[in-house]
Amino acid sequence: MTLQNDLLLRVARGESVERPPVWLMRQAGRFLHEYRAVRAQAGSFKAMIDQPEIAAEVTLQPVDLIGVDAAIIFSDILVVPQAMGLDYQMQEKVGPVFPETVRTLDGLKKLHPAGEHSNLEKTIEAIQIVKRELSGRVPVIGFAGAPWTIFAYMTEGSGSKTFSVARKLLYSNPEFSHRLLDMITATTIDYLKAQIAAGADIVQVFDSWAGLLNREMYETYAIPYLHKICVAIDEVPKIVFSKGAFHSLDLIGDLDCQVVGLDWTMEVEPVASYLADKALQGNADPALMYADPDFIREMTVYMLEKFPAGRHIANLGHGIYPDLPRENVQTFVDTVKAYRYPTDSNE
Repeated sequence: MTLQNDLLLRVARGESVERPPVWLMRQAGRFLHEYRAVRAQAGSFKAMIDQPEIAAEVTLQPVDLIGVDAAIIFSDILVVPQAMGLDYQMQEKVGPVFPETVRTLDGLKKLHPAGEHSNLEKTIEAIQIVKRELSGRVPVIGFAGAPWTIFAYMTEGSGSKTFSVARKLLYSNPEFSHRLLDMITATTIDYLKAQIAAGADIVQVFDSWAGLLNREMYETYAIPYLHKICVAIDEVPKIVFSKGAFHSLDLIGDLDCQVVGLDWTMEVEPVASYLADKALQGNADPALMYADPDFIREMTVYMLEKFPAGRHIANLGHGIYPDLPRENVQTFVDTVKAYRYPTDSNE
């Protein structure tokens, strides 16, 4: 099916575009009244993921209501450990909690590859529904968590400011750490390939806790597994978003991916100079959306002009906050969509 709006894919492929495409991390979320209504009916975040029709409905909401240039499937990075045998709960005002963790070589025996009828099939079915309902209006983004970030949750057992248990294991038990990272990577590759087969046009790998590792540890325990994923996924363009990984952007730039995501604290100009062969994504501060509309417009244009013309996917530098005023988010999206590159700037 020919896409009516393929701006996102054209930027990822290095082709000419008239303006930057725009989408928002966590764009299906609580800042939308319509999302809150669906969630209230479903009962919980996990219940929404487990019902493909509902996951598809909230995936489509930002496209229909906000006018973003892509739909990212509504799911969670922690469906991967769940599929491997380590279930989690999503506790209100706490976040994800794992009743069991894995921290030893012997503990790895409780894990297994995702089966044919695992929970991941719910997300695959949701992608199929979204693809059908969109009828080619915009691309569909699939995603998964990066191995290090998934490792952090599986070993720590919950969210953490430091993930000191997970980091301790990297230092104290490298054999276990590499074994678990390999298992996560294999499941992630299969999962992303299934998303692509279901209709995902591009995929993003979220390394949300990249910034907790120094360069040496990131090079040892994150980059090799991101490399395996990027090499294995050759069907569609790939985005790698490693939040806080200032120290390793050159290593990320060496990966076989087409787009590198930047968080809101990263300076665009120096990054663009040494990632000249990559498209860049980001990197508005989500908190900017609390400002008045005129300031949002001003700062959005300021951001757009920092990025190389034709090599930029406009986004926030992290996920959208649930209490942001919807009209302010709309101002950000509309400002990007009204922006135009000079006709000869990216040819």
